[in-house]
Amino acid sequence: MGDYLPPLNALRAFEAAARLQSFKEAAGELHVTPAAISQQIRLLEDHLDAKLFIRTTRSLALSERGAAAFPLLREAFDSLHAAAKQLRGSPSDKAITVSVNPSFGSLWLLPRLERFNQAHPDIPVRVESTNAFADFQRGQVDIAIRQGRGNYPGLACDLLIADFALVVCSPHLLEKNTPLTSPDQLAGRPLLHVDWPMEKGAAPSWDRWRVHHKLDALDLSQGTRFSMEDLAVRAAMAGMGFALATYAFVANDLIEGRLVRALPPAFDMPTVFHHFVVYPPLQKGRPEKVAVFRDWLLAETRANRPSQEEKGRARTARAQKTGKSHAAAN
Repeated sequence: MGDYLPPLNALRAFEAAARLQSFKEAAGELHVTPAAISQQIRLLEDHLDAKLFIRTTRSLALSERGAAAFPLLREAFDSLHAAAKQLRGSPSDKAITVSVNPSFGSLWLLPRLERFNQAHPDIPVRVESTNAFADFQRGQVDIAIRQGRGNYPGLACDLLIADFALVVCSPHLLEKNTPLTSPDQLAGRPLLHVDWPMEKGAAPSWDRWRVHHKLDALDLSQGTRFSMEDLAVRAAMAGMGFALATYAFVANDLIEGRLVRALPPAFDMPTVFHHFVVYPPLQKGRPEKVAVFRDWLLAETRANRPSQEEKGRARTARAQKTGKSHAAAN
């Protein structure tokens, strides 16, 4: 064999499978089939005359030789990705890339992003909408907004929004724009559910809300289900029903009066996950731009939101009154 390098595709397959501990996930990352990953691993093992993985029916683990080689190989691929990033040149040199999950991006970030563009026209922003965790070493991501517990080893992390869940709806579903006085009034009304991808015990679901407020006799199972929170929120704005939403996702719509609280704050619920700004502690090449964007994000959450929500509700009430007056005149 001598000092010849093994095939690059086989090395890529091994590195991805070792890092993700799964042939299936490695296949998804490299856009090939699991069978192709397995074939590349076999090719590499034949080339090296060594077993790199210990396979069982339910698990995949590195062999002793595979475990010894993996850190060096990962470092090598990280260096290749960094070099490729430099070679790509101008687009990434000028803009910063922000990774954000689709719901938070559409409901919280985008309504505010124009304010950043106006304040900092010299810093173009590229928004990457994804539920996947940002890979700062391999990807083009400079900073991320993530919903979680705040545990991001090796990364700097700032609390953006300490979240909570509240019941919201279109103002048209409430008589005289007045919140319901009791959760019992939700019985028989259309509810909007989210099939959260997060762990069941942490999801701000109607069932968890019912248990939190000790409403054992209340049936909250009826209604339409959605795969993402932004769809449930938009359905609530359209008057389809009542949504249990996290504050971060509906703050802008409460301010603008498109949504209102359906129940008083006493019926809010704490959440396990909150929103954080996450980024590498040492940003090579563009630290000032990333810091500017981070500081802007944090400043956005320090604004006096409750008073703005009151203004939003007042605008909505005036609009409803005006609409009723026009209807009576016609």
